[in-house]
Order: sequence, then C-alpha cells, then structure tokens
Amino acid sequence: MKLTIIGSGYVGLTTGACFAEVGHQVLCVDNDEAKVKSLQAGEIPIFEPGLESLVRKNVAARRLQFTTSTEEGVDHGEVLFIAVPTPPQADGSVDLSFIEKVAREIAQYLSSYRVIVDKSTVPVKTGERVASTIRRHAKPGAEFDVVSNPEFLREGCAVADLMRPDRIVIGGNSDRALALMQKIYEPFVAPVLVTDINSAELIKHAANSFLALKISYINALAEICEVSGADVLKVAEGIGADKRIGRGFLNAGLGYGGSCFPKDVSAFIAIAEQLGLPFDLLKEVQKINIRQVDRFLDAIREALWVLKDKKIAVWGLSFKPNTDDVRSSVAVNLVERLVAEGALVSAYDPQAMPKAAELPMASKIRFASSALDAAADAEVLIIATEWPEFASADLASLRSTMRTPLIFDGRNLLDPVAVRDFGFQYRGIGRGIVAERG
Repeated sequence: MKLTIIGSGYVGLTTGACFAEVGHQVLCVDNDEAKVKSLQAGEIPIFEPGLESLVRKNVAARRLQFTTSTEEGVDHGEVLFIAVPTPPQADGSVDLSFIEKVAREIAQYLSSYRVIVDKSTVPVKTGERVASTIRRHAKPGAEFDVVSNPEFLREGCAVADLMRPDRIVIGGNSDRALALMQKIYEPFVAPVLVTDINSAELIKHAANSFLALKISYINALAEICEVSGADVLKVAEGIGADKRIGRGFLNAGLGYGGSCFPKDVSAFIAIAEQLGLPFDLLKEVQKINIRQVDRFLDAIREALWVLKDKKIAVWGLSFKPNTDDVRSSVAVNLVERLVAEGALVSAYDPQAMPKAAELPMASKIRFASSALDAAADAEVLIIATEWPEFASADLASLRSTMRTPLIFDGRNLLDPVAVRDFGFQYRGIGRGIVAERG
C-alpha cells in the first residue's frame, strides 16, 4: 500500500521504516529541509538500535522516501499517519497545535478519499477535533475518515516493538477505514484490537500511566525496605512471580523519565481534570517519582556533608540505556542539581553526550572519554543510567582511579557484595539488608 507519515521524528521515522520493511511504499513528510536531505542519504538524527540500517536498506530499495511537501504526501498516501510532536504545556496538558496545523494542511490538499490516522499520543476526543477541523477546511464533499492508532514503542527496542508488537490498537467508526488499516498490519503477526476512537486514544495514556504507577510503587516500597532492612530486589522478585502482577517495571531506582512517561502522566491528570474527574492516584505517582531524586541527593549529602567543590563522577546521561535521548532524563536532572550546589561533575554516557552537550548545563560539567576517565580522582561515583557496560566495569581499575571508594548506585546495577570485595562503600536503592553485610 501507499502510506504517508507526516512527521519524521522518533515515532514517524521508526514507523515509516518498519512499514517499508514489510513492503509498503512509504513517503515521510517533514518540514525540516536539512533533516530530509540527511534522511534521503540514509543518515538518521537519533540513536536507535537497528533503525539506521533499516532506513538505509529501504531508502536504497526506494520503498522509503522523504519530502518537505505535505501536498505531495497527501497525494501519495491512501492512508496518512500524523506523527508530529505533542509536547506538554505548563499546566501539564498537551499542546495540540502541531496536530491542528497538520489537519488544516491535509484538508487543503484533499481531492479523493483518505484515511487520516492519529499516530501521535493525543488526549481523548482529539480524533473528533481532527475530523471537524478537516471538514471545516476541506472542499465541500471531501471524503475521509479519521482513525486512532496509538504507538507503543519503547526507546532502545523500538524496531523490535513495531516489527513484533504484542498488540495493535485501531480505533475507528468506519468499516472502510478499518479494512484499510487491517490490510496495512497484515504482515505484522499480532493481535488486533478494534475499538471506537475515544477508547483507542485513552489506551495509550492509560498504559503508560499504569507502568509509571508500577515504577513509583516499587520505589515507595524501596523506602520501606531501606528502613526495615529488607532487599527490594528480593521483594520485587517475590511479588513479580505472581502472574497477576508480573516482574516488569518493578525495578527500584531514581524514577522514570524520558519523553513519554512524565508527559503522559501529566497529560492524563489534565485530561481527567478537564472531564471533572481529579486523578489523585496519578498525582501521588508524580510525587513519589520526584521524591526519589530528593532522597538520593540527601544520601549523597549525608556522605559528603558539603557538595561544593567535591569531584563527583556520573555514569549515564540518557534517561535509559540503548538510546541517546536526554529529554526529561532523571540523570540530567541529577547532574543539574549537583552542579547547582557547586559540585565538580565529570560525566560519561556511551551515546548521549552529544545530545547532553547541547543542554544549558553542558558548560558546567566535564564530559569524559570513558567510564574510568569520568571516575578519575572522584570522591563519589553515581550510576544514573543502567548501561550494560557499567555493570561489567573493571572494579579493580575503578578502585585504583577513584580518590575515595564510594558508589551510589541509582539503578541497582552492581552486586553490592562483589563491589565491597574490592573495598568500596556501596549504597543502592532499597537494599537495606544487603547494605549491612560485610
């Protein structure tokens, strides 16, 4: 099928590349001319495992193409996917100006039947507004249907998530549109859930908010473990073995971050309030998440007394491993707060340093060439992102390069017993009983 993706950011580019990989003819539209030229050359602006080779392969096969022309995109695709940004506003609600702008542009060029798909994460009832906007601005008699098809991509494994999804959600009220959507997804062997548009739009916010809730739950439990002398890893293993609960997202740490969870939780709270239904449970999820970094910093201050002029190594700047994304990164937030108190921060991340170098804090920290380089002469090592290479660090070399052997593991990445065997003092998250051994 001929498909158009409007917006070539993280979601749009990954979706377009994977659709092309299964044989669809995909045209991606983006208003950034420099980005389009790079993409046409097979160069991508983000780090995502497997994506660059997929883009290069399908550009070469001419199944994946790029343009800056919305008119060309509307003319090309039987189905038009809207995958533009939906950033948060100051009050936590979603800025839908990009969606509205694209809807008006599509309306301007509609000349035959098209299915318009909301792929971006949007508040419930957005599909209704997209339809009314297109109807208002299109020529009389223009034929179209609006569908919701939320994405469930995880950064770091987005290609696998799209090629082998655990479910596909399609929300629509038109048999004609639903038939086309199901044809698009025929090559992807996965359960398809067909709903009305409003239900489909709610599913994405509800899913991400529930996962954020699980993270905040285990982090609240970690506080109890620390005080009571329990080990949160064992507790998580025990409750996660219950099939009704599951082990996923029960990893205590510095809290959730990134471009999705913080935004989607805030948006869902705002959506509920706009509907006259305050979502107090999610407000508490946010409070617990913020408290994690506060508690972590309190523990570091207790160990060092004063942070000013202390050399602190930070391993990790991306919000999670296998990505270079530093948007709403807890690691970046932590570094910013350390710098604000006068700490001398040396940071290292396998992929995210170029993106972090664009942040305001960049001039106030040192970007190291390796994990060991970051730790040289440091009084404290903080593990802020769970990159696999940090878990396999050479502890003997690390011990010899640090000024004082003190590790604050914000992701429970290291084995406390093994670390202590090399002479380190260790502090994890919620590992009270382990902390007392030795």
